[in-house]
Amino acid sequence: MAGVNLLEPGDTPFENAQFLLFLAAVIKAVDEHQDLLRLSVATAGNDHRLGANEAPPAIISIFLGEELAEVIDALESESPYGGHDKEFMKIGASVLPKFPKDSTDRNRTSPFAFTGNKFEFRMPGSNLSVSSPNIMLNAAVADVLQEFADALEGEEDLYEAVHDLVKNTIHDHKRIIFNGNGYDDAWIEEAESRGLLNLKTTPDALPYSILDKNVELLERQHVLSRDETLSRYEIMMDEYVKTLNIEAQTMSDMAKKEILPAVSAFTGELSDTILAKTAVSQSIPVDYELSTLETASLLLTEATHALQALDASIAEMHALEGFEDKAFYVRDALIPAMDALRAPCDKLETIVSDTAWPFPTYGKLLFGII
Repeated sequence: MAGVNLLEPGDTPFENAQFLLFLAAVIKAVDEHQDLLRLSVATAGNDHRLGANEAPPAIISIFLGEELAEVIDALESESPYGGHDKEFMKIGASVLPKFPKDSTDRNRTSPFAFTGNKFEFRMPGSNLSVSSPNIMLNAAVADVLQEFADALEGEEDLYEAVHDLVKNTIHDHKRIIFNGNGYDDAWIEEAESRGLLNLKTTPDALPYSILDKNVELLERQHVLSRDETLSRYEIMMDEYVKTLNIEAQTMSDMAKKEILPAVSAFTGELSDTILAKTAVSQSIPVDYELSTLETASLLLTEATHALQALDASIAEMHALEGFEDKAFYVRDALIPAMDALRAPCDKLETIVSDTAWPFPTYGKLLFGII
């Protein structure tokens, strides 16, 4: 037996009312619990992905598309809806258009987009289990539907009650709806003015899981107890620290044992070449060798100092006691130290010869044939 898609707009007044009610429930749930959705996809790897590399930004917003946005605007303002000969938008009236499933979403930067008869949550990384996003999203929507059911129970004119409920919900939570470019810097400013959260990193997001409102939501919906939520918080923060610790130590080893020795050998070869050429004749040009030697030597010195700073940061992180202190130290000190080491190493990769560089270059990885 086929199930009923509650987010299918439908062709009849009853189906339209059902669709708009559940649409309003999702809008309210995502707005009120945007923190839960963000933390449900919080991992060290996803922090790099969100806002770049074809991924949506870390700011939660809902994309509805022009047609559906026009419908809910008309419903909220009780103004004429232009899609059907200027009919006034009311729940139970047969004025809701049927959305082609291929025309509602043209925005690939949206983290939560309506696509014809469903929402797509696009923030999870490729290796993330869908369990955590499902837990948070279903708990949030279920809580709102419970609230809606309590409000509608006993109403004599159900269509009118649903109309008022949907209208008021849209009015109160439309700040979460955004149909523009999520990569635009202007959206970051606008989202802040709307009061939306911009939780860029895992340590920024995870503490929201233990806020009373979120703990109480998960308890009220019989999903997680307070102790279970606190345990998950500690485990996820600790996992973040351990992941970055492994990455930092691996990076240190790669630089210490592979990159810096390779660059040192490369600059040594340049020095030998310069000496050999000038020994033959002072008039032989050594411009390439001199300029490359100078640039590589300066970058080698920069990388050496950055490596020393990274090793010091790793040691300082290990000296900390609490998992929260470690997580915030990783965010504020360890990752910047890793970035500082990567910068000169990336530049060195572009000037050191392929034969001297110890790892496959980006060019070889992208275009090389083995």
